[in-house]
Amino acid sequence: MSRRLPPLNALRAFEAAARHLSFTKAADELHVTQAAVSHQIKALEEWLGLPLFRRMNRALALTEAGQSYLPPVREAMDTLSQATDRLIRADSSGTLTISTMPSFASKWLVPRLMRFQKRHPEMDVRVHSTAQVVDFARHDVDLAIRFGNGLWPDLRVERLLTEDIFPVGHPSLLAGDRPLVNPEDLRHHTLLHDDYNISWAVWCRAAGIDGVDTERGLRFDDSSFTLQAAINGHGIALARGVLVADDIAAGRLVRLFEVRLPGSLAYYVVAPPHYFSRPKVKAFRDWLFEEAGTG
Repeated sequence: MSRRLPPLNALRAFEAAARHLSFTKAADELHVTQAAVSHQIKALEEWLGLPLFRRMNRALALTEAGQSYLPPVREAMDTLSQATDRLIRADSSGTLTISTMPSFASKWLVPRLMRFQKRHPEMDVRVHSTAQVVDFARHDVDLAIRFGNGLWPDLRVERLLTEDIFPVGHPSLLAGDRPLVNPEDLRHHTLLHDDYNISWAVWCRAAGIDGVDTERGLRFDDSSFTLQAAINGHGIALARGVLVADDIAAGRLVRLFEVRLPGSLAYYVVAPPHYFSRPKVKAFRDWLFEEAGTG
């Protein structure tokens, strides 16, 4: 069933003028000219086929029709205003759902998250960790942080962090019976492999070394597992700089050798374009770039 409704601007002008019994005061409230208010009310009266005001020399009064029309119009305007306020408040607070890879969540995002929470206590952050690319049309996700080449059609994509790749290990590996001094010393140690990183064969070629069996060692399908194994002293990992910065600063890991390779991929903030205008999404996006030091 189609609704027969007059123009909203005309209703706003009528409600304000009826409340003040003044076109001038209604114009001031609505930030328009008195002529604009008069025009809107005249258009509404023509649309209804009924006069709503009696215009006298220095006074304005409601007709019987105007008196009858005002209460439901005011109630409808109040209901619409309250619904709009609730919607805006819900989009400025409440739960904010972020989708990202488990490794990025555990090694970069979660250690920093309390700083955002302290700044925005009105928001509850939900971190949805997955290696899969979420579909914004099907999943309740406000913003995603993805690792890749930045090519995600129909989405707004902003590069958050780039990185380089280098070996890391437990500090104890620098001493002991077989200390790691040169890249060639890798042949005496366990290599840790990450399915989402470059291979040890690629790094060894870049370092100009051979004689290292780059296929042996432990394999993991998530970078956070690989790095935890390195922290526990189980071997040497090829690490993405973004993920190990905190561990190196805390002394849990040390960077080994000088050879580092630029990563061909990066971390991106991703969402449908119109999501970025939502207050809670904008607040989290701005905080992410502040933390990353990139804008």
